[in-house]
Amino acid sequence: MDENLEKEVKKVLVVDDEQAIIDVLVYNLRKEGYETIEATDGITAVNMALDEKPDLMLLDIMLPKLDGLSVCKRVKNYLNIPILMLTAKDAEIDKIVGLELGADDYITKPFSVRELMARVKANLRKNEVTNIKNEAMQEIQEVPAKKENIIKVNDLELDLDRFEVKVRGEVIDLTLREFEVLKFLASQPGQVVTRETLLEKVWGYEYYGDIRTVDVTVRRIREKIEKDTSNPTILITKRSVGYYIGTNK
Repeated sequence: MDENLEKEVKKVLVVDDEQAIIDVLVYNLRKEGYETIEATDGITAVNMALDEKPDLMLLDIMLPKLDGLSVCKRVKNYLNIPILMLTAKDAEIDKIVGLELGADDYITKPFSVRELMARVKANLRKNEVTNIKNEAMQEIQEVPAKKENIIKVNDLELDLDRFEVKVRGEVIDLTLREFEVLKFLASQPGQVVTRETLLEKVWGYEYYGDIRTVDVTVRRIREKIEKDTSNPTILITKRSVGYYIGTNK
């Protein structure tokens, strides 16, 4: 990897209506070498994101003028940046809705600063790697997809060059994170993969992270690819262990 890329200062947009929380986040982010910009309401957050184009966004859900979920949706329409939602404790529905609107992760208040910094680093690293892959893909667009870049398991087909998923011949619209989860599992069909392994390999967390993030993402994938989500035949749960791609028709 290019050393200049590694050393490039990353810009983080911190959005919260409590100045005390902003101050804590800004202090710790700057201590880690990040540049920071701040917003205390949803409208300002959207405008600042589009103007400043930060590398990552820390976004509170409860905001004046425009709530965090709406901010997330609007920003994701224009920018492909990681968004980490800051949610109230046990606000499970907010977490799920946030992820469905394109948020990459969430962390509950009160949060450990150490864990939050680990999440920030992991999401920035993952996004950077993804962008490098996308740039490489654009350079070889004219080259036809090679056979080995297709993963096919029964009704499921993944085109790794086009980041495209088909189920029973129909193209399915998945987010990049959903695609990566499916790709990781489909590359080893029939092999049960633990939630912790998925969290580490797909999200990039080694020690931190909520495994419910994996469960929510799997649930979203199933809603898109399974005929009957209560009786999945493609993305299957191994109870108390993890998930795998079914190999039997």
